[in-house]
Amino acid sequence: MQIATPLKRVMAATLAGVLAGGIVAQSALACTGIMLTTTGGQTVNGRTLEFGMYIDTDIVMIPRGYAFTGETPSGEGMAWTAKYAAVGAIAFGNLALIDGINEKGLAVGSFYFPSYAGYSQTTPENQAQSMGPADFPNWLVTSFETVDEVRAALEKGTVKIAPTLIPGFPPVPQPLHYVVYDKSGKSLVIEPMNGELTLFDNPLGVITNSPTFDWHMTNLRNYVALNPLNVPQVEVNDMKLEQLGQGTGLLGLPGDFTPPSRFVRAAAFSAMAVRSKTSQEAALQVFHILNNFDIPVGAARAEEDGKTHFDYTMLTVARDPGTLRYFWKTYDDQTIRMVDMTTLDLDGTAVLKLSTEGRQPIVDMSSDLK
Repeated sequence: MQIATPLKRVMAATLAGVLAGGIVAQSALACTGIMLTTTGGQTVNGRTLEFGMYIDTDIVMIPRGYAFTGETPSGEGMAWTAKYAAVGAIAFGNLALIDGINEKGLAVGSFYFPSYAGYSQTTPENQAQSMGPADFPNWLVTSFETVDEVRAALEKGTVKIAPTLIPGFPPVPQPLHYVVYDKSGKSLVIEPMNGELTLFDNPLGVITNSPTFDWHMTNLRNYVALNPLNVPQVEVNDMKLEQLGQGTGLLGLPGDFTPPSRFVRAAAFSAMAVRSKTSQEAALQVFHILNNFDIPVGAARAEEDGKTHFDYTMLTVARDPGTLRYFWKTYDDQTIRMVDMTTLDLDGTAVLKLSTEGRQPIVDMSSDLK
């Protein structure tokens, strides 16, 4: 299926909208990303997607050779042609990947970054190298094979991110930062701040939301005592005190849904996970771990303009850069579905599209009782 029209954005004129976006989007703070490694050294990665309003999502395949043009507040920006085909998720029918992986195993994810995201002013001098925050993942995933290539291009100042709007989202530039993974397991966090792109190596492969990535990494030092092993009994005044149950080694692990707490939990669970033998087993393990970050409707809410917005987990994905398989499940359908890029025509002329909508099937096993 071909998407009839390319992404068209309403443009914003000033960076002030970025700050406003951080205020308006406070109900959308709960996305979590992780990476796992198999016993053979293969890596898989994945994430959750949360928002305070319903997001209509689709899975798409963008073929090699597809032409893109970035948007800026002053009109069209950078133009490029997809070097690599990619599969991923889009929102509201806009051909702008919020998450995806390309044919070389490079994966990209957009995450909310309120109160910190600061995009570039568009000028006549930089307009031809500028694009919106929704264009940026498209450019990354269709242009590069490795994290090292991404870093080299960004360090040269190849691209500027401009404050444009995205149809379907609140009418302010959405504050975003980004994570990139490659087939080798390298990961990079990209944070637009004060008009510049700040780059952080991401050795754990973990990402959440605000504050900045380096703050989260420093905060992990508050949890160095966490251990998957249960603590032994202790003796106090000749009285033996034993654990009441499993998990005593993780006493003190934060359990709320704030970005700092989720970052710590994601780092702990992914680091302590028993390594799977195959990448498909690891992909299923990604889902098991991310189930710990699944937000049910009602657990996280915000009051804005007299309305209650419920932040909940709409989409969970896993990406296997070795087999080029893209897995997902939704809030309404916990069935894990998959697209295998190796079975698709990556040189096709059309963008292929598949809705993520569905309802969880319930299988009646009554007749199988013996």
